[in-house]
Amino acid sequence: MKSALVTGANKGIGLEVVRQLAQSGFFVYMGSRSLERGLAAVAKLKAEGLSTIEVIQLDVTDPASIEAARRAIGEKTTVLDVLVNNAGISGAFQQSALETTIDEFRTVYETNVFGVVGVTQAFIDLLKPSPAPRIVNVSTSMASLTLAADLDNPNYPTRFVAYQSSKAALNMYTVNLAYELRVTPFKVNAVCPGYTQTDFTNHQGTSTVEEAGQRISKYALIGPDGPTGKFFSEEYFPEPGSLPW
Repeated sequence: MKSALVTGANKGIGLEVVRQLAQSGFFVYMGSRSLERGLAAVAKLKAEGLSTIEVIQLDVTDPASIEAARRAIGEKTTVLDVLVNNAGISGAFQQSALETTIDEFRTVYETNVFGVVGVTQAFIDLLKPSPAPRIVNVSTSMASLTLAADLDNPNYPTRFVAYQSSKAALNMYTVNLAYELRVTPFKVNAVCPGYTQTDFTNHQGTSTVEEAGQRISKYALIGPDGPTGKFFSEEYFPEPGSLPW
């Protein structure tokens, strides 16, 4: 049975990705900062008949927690087929290039950038033995420099400088990771789930959690001829799906 790790997975889009991967035949490790909330989420999925799920306590901002999660999963399997770096935070609702503090930037980057790097580097040795390893980094269309550079873009009436720049940095990490793994079976992509109705958006949005989960799961399940080193948003760019950087 193939296996996957999804970070930030006890609710919202992460939980839906866990559900969809389990439905696709994976054993899924649900990374959850709160073990209690993770256990509650697992119980919910098991009540739906999904039994191939296990919670792993994982705070992506804490190196000791990442190391402990790596040890825990390594005791259960020698191969990980999919890593979905879903854990992310938006930061304060009001973000200004002139007024957002360094500490506010640092808090957002700890989860959205450094957390992804830490988890990826910790689990890469389990991913490498997989015949078809996949890494999906959950990004956002708001990280597109091309779109944001249009200062009159109606999609950006409010700017979130810490969040947007952190995800732009995540995108650059994604393409560099794909480059380093280009002669291997790895497929590494950044995916925008869309403006999704979750706690993250105060349940506002144009996409359901199920739709967002499908957009991410699709790139966790792509075949050997699938893309790598790309940035996708199927809500805004359904054909061919790739976002401008």
